[in-house]
Parts: sequence; C-alpha cells; structure tokens
Amino acid sequence: MEYLLLIHSDDEPLKTMPKDTQQAAVAAYGAYTKALQESGVLRSANRLRPASTATTVRMRDGKTDVQNGPFIETREELGGYYLIDVKDLDAALSWAARCPGAAYGAIEVRPVWAMGEY
Repeated sequence: MEYLLLIHSDDEPLKTMPKDTQQAAVAAYGAYTKALQESGVLRSANRLRPASTATTVRMRDGKTDVQNGPFIETREELGGYYLIDVKDLDAALSWAARCPGAAYGAIEVRPVWAMGEY
C-alpha cells in the first residue's frame, strides 16, 4: 500500500543554522533517501520551495481567485514528501520515525487513495 510521508517543519531556523549543521542535515536526508531506495519502498520524493513562493488558486462563484502565498497560520509548512509503498501502516510509521525531519518537525503519514478507488 502506498503512503505519503509529508514533512512539516519551521523553515526559519534553517536560515540561521551554521553551515556545517546544514550540511549534516542534508547528509542525513541523503542517507535516509538511500535507505528507502535500497529497501525498494521508495516511489517518489521531492523537496518543496518555501511556502512564500506558493500561489493559491480557488474557484468561487465561477470566478478564479489567485493569490500569492499559502496563507497558512502556522510556523510549520510542508517542505517535502516521500511516497513509499509498504505492507501496512506500521511499516509506514516506522519509516516516518526514521525521517530526519521527525527530529525537528512532524511527519504526517497519509495513505494514498488511488484515483478510481471508491
């Protein structure tokens, strides 16, 4: 079953983090990604640009409303994701706990509801 591991964190500390600490964080994600690949469960993964670069689209009364920014009311924002294919929720939770982002943010684990499944 596929699960999406959504990485939520506060982007502000990263901006002031010492260079060597930033490099260690990047290396930790590299090792985690490699472990997912080697286990054969990784389907896809990507980082996202900061929420400040987002554009939000809504349809209201037949009109398109486009606004800059996500208009979130939290410090944590969605920073990236891993799409994994594992046997069950327990396996997905185990992988989520190993994600480097779990140490300083939150990993939201959501089962994928494939298009066409009702």
